[in-house]
Amino acid sequence: MAAQVVVPQLGESVVEARVARWLKKEGDAIAVGDPLVELETEKIDLEVNADQAGVLGKILRQEGEDVKVGEPLASIEAGSGAPAEAAAPTGAAPPPDAPASATPAPPEAITPAVAAAPAGTAADAPRSTPAARKAAEVHQVDMAQVQGSGDAGRVMRRDVQAAAGQTAAPAAAPPAAPAPKAAPTPAARPAVAPGSRTEERVRMSKRRLTIARNLVEAQRTAAMLTTFNEVDMTELMGLRERRKEQFAKRHGVGIGIASFFVKAAVAALKSFPRLNAEIQGEEMVLKHYYDVGIAVGADQGLVVPVIRSAEQLSFAGIELAIRDFAARAKNNTLTLEDLKGGSFTITNGGVFGSLLSTPILNPPQVGILGLHKIEDRPVAIKGQVVIRPMMYLALSYDHRIVDGLEAVQFLVKVKEFIEDPGHLLLES
Repeated sequence: MAAQVVVPQLGESVVEARVARWLKKEGDAIAVGDPLVELETEKIDLEVNADQAGVLGKILRQEGEDVKVGEPLASIEAGSGAPAEAAAPTGAAPPPDAPASATPAPPEAITPAVAAAPAGTAADAPRSTPAARKAAEVHQVDMAQVQGSGDAGRVMRRDVQAAAGQTAAPAAAPPAAPAPKAAPTPAARPAVAPGSRTEERVRMSKRRLTIARNLVEAQRTAAMLTTFNEVDMTELMGLRERRKEQFAKRHGVGIGIASFFVKAAVAALKSFPRLNAEIQGEEMVLKHYYDVGIAVGADQGLVVPVIRSAEQLSFAGIELAIRDFAARAKNNTLTLEDLKGGSFTITNGGVFGSLLSTPILNPPQVGILGLHKIEDRPVAIKGQVVIRPMMYLALSYDHRIVDGLEAVQFLVKVKEFIEDPGHLLLES
């Protein structure tokens, strides 16, 4: 009797997905846990795995089609199943979680350590796929230390292979990585004759559509206003330069400017709590915890993973979290849990060269702090014109519950902490 493959639960508030790529074709032998199809949602991409062995029957929804939770995607017919880790048919496209040695993750990624013994035990079963447990046994990875990227944090085969690849000794000459699944680069597009007036239509991804909808909604519903200030980065940059080697040796991670701004923002939010709130009906919900979202640019669009309880973390803890988010955004392994919630957001356009911008709120939050490029500029200090490394700061806020005076004072507070980082260390 045939069993249906359906669109699984996609997470809180996510009810629709798009069929991105079929990893198996009709007639392929299927083992339990085999990845069948890749779905693209407004927040993350995920795989749908086989929950029984057999043969893939008729594919009901083609690549590019939008589907809803519970809708059938294909059927699995009774038949001779392949071994649990059967290789993809000759000529078939490799699955996205191909061996990590083929696609090494960036060096800054924070990944769990590899255990000396295999750990694909029965205790792992509720939170991992059969393919992941088999991969853990092959690569000798401790499943308890692997961060899952599947639904509800379930550990996928790609997660195990990524962990193994990060801790294994580097190969002498790793094979070339398969082409990433991304929009065609200009070099890959057909040549355009000089002077021609061609056009190209590219369908927006689910994530890009969601970003567009949320940004328009933020502009429409919030009384958004932006205030600016500038900060002298001399003391902070000097402190980083003096302590960077000692910090890296002690914590295993470099010290950047982002952790200072997270600490400064949290300290300022404690003085101006309405910037760490949201509006629900006719009430303000004032949050006495500080879940700080960090905007990260990814190939398919901006994502905002959240540092939970940032007020409880050290500088090293914040740096580790930020680098982990950046690496997993690049590898497309962020989970829905990583992106959920947040009480305040920080975005840094300066890493791309932006000198000044007006960041848009991330609903339902009522405040977002924009950082920008550090640039040497002449400034007047005690009657003398000197050259200092300066940065423009921008705070966008919802004027419905945040007054202009509060917003300005918040930004001044951040400026004071950054210009006197020693005071910030005492405050934290």
